Amino acid sequence: MTKRHDIRAQFVACVTDYKDDFYRLAYSYVKNQQDALDIVQDAIQKGLQALERLEKMDSMKSWFYKIVVRTAIDFLRKHKRVTVMDDDTLDYLQSGAEDHYEDIDLHEALERLPIEYRTIIVLRYFEDLKIDAIAEIVDENVNTVKTRLYRGLKLLRIEITEGTVHE
Repeated sequence: MTKRHDIRAQFVACVTDYKDDFYRLAYSYVKNQQDALDIVQDAIQKGLQALERLEKMDSMKSWFYKIVVRTAIDFLRKHKRVTVMDDDTLDYLQSGAEDHYEDIDLHEALERLPIEYRTIIVLRYFEDLKIDAIAEIVDENVNTVKTRLYRGLKLLRIEITEGTVHE
């Protein structure tokens, strides 16, 4: 077996072993099954193309997490969604503007956070990754990740208690 074939086999094994984690991460960005599958598929293609540039084989999982995160962010940038509503629906939704609900869905609150905070919170609490691994995935130093995690959680707390993100 050649070295290239061996690396490719390790990559396939990594993607296969952690496919649910990679899918869940992509889904946390787009909230749509088909889009999440497309993101993972695109990330696999990018990973295969960049496989020879992977320097440390033992960091393949976090390396591929990084590819999934970047692919998901690129997808969101390219597919900014605009929801068109008719006047009746808009009037109905605006009439409830005075209603205040204490229990805001966590995922909705997360969606309203800036992407750099949401990414770190999702990787830490939904993917259960360590700070060092997150720093490697987002290409930041550990202290920056800790700061963003702290600020992101603070913004999330504000979002849940007040219903708006202040930044």
